[in-house]
Amino acid sequence: MPTILITGCSSGFGLETAKLFLDRGWDVIATMRKPDPDLLPPSERLRVLPLDVTDPKSIAEAVAAAGHIDVLVNNAGFGAPSPIELTAPETVRSLFETNTIGTLAMVQAVVPQMRQRRAGVVINVTSTVTVKTLPVIGVYRASKAAVNALTESLAVEMEPFGVRVHIVLPGRSPTTRFGENARPHFRGFDDADYAPMLQQFIKSVQDDTGPVTHAADVAEAVWRAATDPSAPLRIPGGADAELWMAEAGL
Repeated sequence: MPTILITGCSSGFGLETAKLFLDRGWDVIATMRKPDPDLLPPSERLRVLPLDVTDPKSIAEAVAAAGHIDVLVNNAGFGAPSPIELTAPETVRSLFETNTIGTLAMVQAVVPQMRQRRAGVVINVTSTVTVKTLPVIGVYRASKAAVNALTESLAVEMEPFGVRVHIVLPGRSPTTRFGENARPHFRGFDDADYAPMLQQFIKSVQDDTGPVTHAADVAEAVWRAATDPSAPLRIPGGADAELWMAEAGL
């Protein structure tokens, strides 16, 4: 069976995607900064490897240990809601190092073997916030929009070599740990001007009424990208993602 390597499998979209591909008979390499094999059902087709996408040595070791990779899913990332004016420099660097440079580094580490084989699929998970102007997450949006741009060019570059490239764009997912992981980076609650904006943002993120994205939606979108040669470059990963992309004309 084909082999898929997925980054950021400790929770949310990455964990659900790893489970889905295991259920459907694939060989799965689930990577995490702190490997926990107990998060996934035991299987002879599963390998759990340590990987920090911001560490070149960690990337080299993980890719070497993985060996043959048919599908690469760049899912690792985090958010940091904060008004642009107040976003700490270290947070800006972390966002781009993880979300953008980490994705690029994984592509550069894995694509050579795909190009040589003239086969493979690269799937970069970004976000539908890149297609809609929103406050409070401007730097996060920028880090993910940069991945969109990289992926679009990569798709053109890889096409002559038989390597498919796709972007999966999830929507808002109240059931994942996005908000929990982002909380340490919040800025502006003590600012009279920005506090109402931040409070409204948190309310909207936690609201589970109306169309939302579930981790299973993203896993199915990744499955489509991995298995359907006719899949488009951009694939929405949730009911709200479909609406936002339609509104953006995508």
